Amino acid sequence: MSGIDILIEEHKYVSRMLIVMRKACFNLIENKEIDYDDFEKMISFVRTFADGHHHKKEEVFLFNRMVEHLGEAGKNAITHGMLVEHDLGRMYIGNLEEALNKLKSGDEEAKLDVIANAISYATLLQNHIHKEDNVIFSFAKRKLSEEVLNVVDKECFEYEEKNSFTREENIGILKALEDKYI
Repeated sequence: MSGIDILIEEHKYVSRMLIVMRKACFNLIENKEIDYDDFEKMISFVRTFADGHHHKKEEVFLFNRMVEHLGEAGKNAITHGMLVEHDLGRMYIGNLEEALNKLKSGDEEAKLDVIANAISYATLLQNHIHKEDNVIFSFAKRKLSEEVLNVVDKECFEYEEKNSFTREENIGILKALEDKYI
């Protein structure tokens, strides 16, 4: 297994959470009630696992190397594509949290913003994951030298070893939410 294989595997967990988010939003539409704790767990999963754990490995270990070693094509794909989408995702999650707080404070119309931002995040990430798995990671495997890929592998494995609790804790959160919504 390579560092890139770890990233692809993590996409499966993130994709599963995106399904949960969509189901929770549909539940809000159908039942007109929201489970704040569940949405807070989704936000925590995104911030801790998808962004803090997974995106950190992409940005620090792989993307920086692609920008450094793959010329203009690597730079454009990463800085004008993947990193922009990571930032958009962070914006949607921040907006989702803000909407939840407004809803908690009695602003019923904020339900629209909860749904809009959760679904926008889910759609963005579904498309983003598809691009990474099918274009960006393949490009990296083809074009980065074996030496650079070995460094990426080493750094990903070391990071995983030091942070396995983050993975396990968040997979537990995911499974509990899947049991409820799927």
